[in-house]
Amino acid sequence: MDADGRTFWIFPGGGLEPGESPEDCVRREMKEETDLDVRVVRLALDVPEPAADSPYRRLKTYLCEPLAGEAKAGFEPEIPERAATSYAIVAVGWFNLRDESAWDPEMRSDPYTYPQVQQLRQALGYLRPG
Repeated sequence: MDADGRTFWIFPGGGLEPGESPEDCVRREMKEETDLDVRVVRLALDVPEPAADSPYRRLKTYLCEPLAGEAKAGFEPEIPERAATSYAIVAVGWFNLRDESAWDPEMRSDPYTYPQVQQLRQALGYLRPG
């Protein structure tokens, strides 16, 4: 949720720390943001970042298997304390990628995340190319 009270869904993630492998980064970010320990199964999607002002050049989405922990809203340690009042992780959600009929309406109308989820669904074979 942001300072304006808007909520939106995003994948857990972030940037590599010095000396960190992509898989180590995925495990760290999942633990920080969802409190889950995961096994990285494989890279599922690698696409260019659509936002010109993003610090990232590519968006990589990994298929993971939960190993331990209880999914709950975590934190963003990279966000300075002064920004914590304007941005927060407030929920962790599971979405059936095979059937979007039960998805939160905000997910289906999100102009940034919804296209990413559709790309992932297509990469996993759950959505035919349109």
